[in-house]
Amino acid sequence: MKTLKMIFISSAVMLLSVSLAAQPKPWVVPANFKAMKNPVAQSDASAKLGMGFFTKNCASCHGKTGLGDGVKARTLKDSPGDFSKADFQSSSDGDIFYRTKTGRGDMPKYEGKLADEDIWNVVNYMRTLKK
Repeated sequence: MKTLKMIFISSAVMLLSVSLAAQPKPWVVPANFKAMKNPVAQSDASAKLGMGFFTKNCASCHGKTGLGDGVKARTLKDSPGDFSKADFQSSSDGDIFYRTKTGRGDMPKYEGKLADEDIWNVVNYMRTLKK
C-alpha cells in the first residue's frame, strides 16, 4: 500500500510539472514598443497589402483568417493563437508589431525579412480579423 501511494504521488508530481512546462511564458513587450503608434494609416489598401504579406508568411501557421488553424499549427510546440479573439485585438499595434518583428520560439522573426512598413500593413490586416 505504501508503494502504491508513492507511485501515485510521483505520478501526480510528474503530471503537474509537465502541465506547468506546457504553459507558454508571457510574451513581454518593451514599453517603448507598447506605446508605438502605427505610422501606416488603417485603410483598405493597407489591409490588402498586409493580407498579401500575411498569406505568404503567416497563414501556414496562423491560418488564412488568423484562427491559429494553419496546416503547420499542429506541428508547433506552442499554439499560434487566434487573432479574432478580444485578448489579441485588445493588444496595442506596437505589441503586435514587436512580436511580428522579433519572433519567439516557433514564431520566426521578420526583422530583416519584411520592411517595418510592411509589418505595419500586416498589423492593419490583423485588425480586420475580429469576430
